[in-house]
Amino acid sequence: MWGYEQGGRLVAACHSAANMVPVQALPDDPDAGGALAAFAGRALAQRRRCATIVGPTDAVRILWRLLEPQWGPAREVRWDQPHLEIRGAPAVEPDPEVRRCGQADIDALYPACVAMYTEEVGVSPEIGGGGDLYRARVAQLVAKGWSFARFEQGRVVFKAEVAAATPYACQVQGVYVDPARRGEGLAARGMAAVVAAAQRDIAPVVSLYVNAHNVAARRAYATAGFEQSALFSTVMF
Repeated sequence: MWGYEQGGRLVAACHSAANMVPVQALPDDPDAGGALAAFAGRALAQRRRCATIVGPTDAVRILWRLLEPQWGPAREVRWDQPHLEIRGAPAVEPDPEVRRCGQADIDALYPACVAMYTEEVGVSPEIGGGGDLYRARVAQLVAKGWSFARFEQGRVVFKAEVAAATPYACQVQGVYVDPARRGEGLAARGMAAVVAAAQRDIAPVVSLYVNAHNVAARRAYATAGFEQSALFSTVMF
């Protein structure tokens, strides 16, 4: 985690790991206006370590403009990703069959996680021997109590995970519905169940971001009660 200070006060940060995420690095902020240039300079002083740059669109655009001459070209850039959140109760009845996953569920859960990642990102998380690391991440989220799914006859038909959390908000990722079961409303009620559990046990605000072109997903989130709060972008390598 990199910090940017002005007058001895932390005004912006940047998470720099598998994802590079600028935080509060607002280009029009008189205090934090130089943060993105500082973060880009530090990033360029080392080899690229991240798989994505993700965050508020304005910040990502500037950061990528500074990094692209040395880090480009990107594999894909997704500029239009609405950031959604829900602060109150879900707008539909939660699916009672969606439950928190346990260690005994990992063998059934893992193939659905790989399928979701491959469909969403465009490459398998198992490429280059990454299977063990990805499975460890799946197991970590299960151990935290952050993995939720609906199982039918031992098969995942809906799943989602909480990827990160603070006492104030948490972010959902990895939302997946079995392709053979899409169009049945599983996502909206499944997400309502995840929101209810997350608000009860993890954080009062539940957020996520989605590709603007994914009409079906956006409809499901709207049905569950999510509303847009910002615009995100992702640069993928």
